[in-house]
Amino acid sequence: MNRSTPQGKAGDIVVETRNLSKVYRDFWGRSKKTALKPLDLDVRRGEIFGLLGPNGAGKTTTLKLLLGLIFPTSGEALVFDQPATDVTKNERIGYLPEESYLYKFLDAEETLDFYGRLFGLAPEERRRRAAALIEMVGLTRDRKRQLREYSKGMTRRIGVAQALINDPELVILDEPTSGLDPIGTREMKDLIIDLRARGKTVIMCSHLLADVEDVCDRIAVLHQGELKELGRVEDLLRVTGVTQIRATGLTPAAAADVRSVLERHGAADIDIGNPRTTLEDLFLEIVRDTEARPGRRARRPDTASGRAE
Repeated sequence: MNRSTPQGKAGDIVVETRNLSKVYRDFWGRSKKTALKPLDLDVRRGEIFGLLGPNGAGKTTTLKLLLGLIFPTSGEALVFDQPATDVTKNERIGYLPEESYLYKFLDAEETLDFYGRLFGLAPEERRRRAAALIEMVGLTRDRKRQLREYSKGMTRRIGVAQALINDPELVILDEPTSGLDPIGTREMKDLIIDLRARGKTVIMCSHLLADVEDVCDRIAVLHQGELKELGRVEDLLRVTGVTQIRATGLTPAAAADVRSVLERHGAADIDIGNPRTTLEDLFLEIVRDTEARPGRRARRPDTASGRAE
């Protein structure tokens, strides 16, 4: 997939966290659960940023802190250079929660009209945006059906449309492909990529690692409330201990030769570089290493030698 990741210039940071942490306490103020350990990361304008981690890793806590739904125990989070606790910045954000809370007796058009009213959109603008979004998420034929008749996948689609009704600059998606069939999943991933093409910044959480691998520019892996890995998907999945040579049009006689010999024999599309592991393998390795060495940053495996770097 052709990625066009922004370079992250100084003024292009949309989300920034510094030593951001959250500790849930009981009635007496005693520490009950450390949901998020000091977290430092930034999200750049126009990129798709993935948050990965098993249940309880701190993903949802991080999103709630960014939206200002809960307050941090320490540190700070900035969204559009504003404190995350300043809820006025949410006018520029579209949010799809893991479970969409929608009015079941409204149809798709009525649902988007309702949320458009909450953002103060004029009637004509609400109709225009609703029609465009319904077409975008593939619900044109079902736009007059009440949401209580929708399948889970269809409910997910209208939830995405609802998250985009205010034409947000930052879109936060929690498990966006949940409940979708393979075709719907592919369409959803294409939609997310299209949002980047429109200049929007996307933060997405997902347990479906292949989906994240397909669309994200950078990822952060959280485990037990702690950041374990952060970087570009292409860099994280590259196996540095192995060199791979790929070519087409190669004759059997030239297959065992080095690159110079391949070129002399007329081989085309020669590609010498590092092969990639999969995001699933990387994720599982990080989790296993964290459990084996608690409190320490995960080591990158060297697949060629079986050793950790």
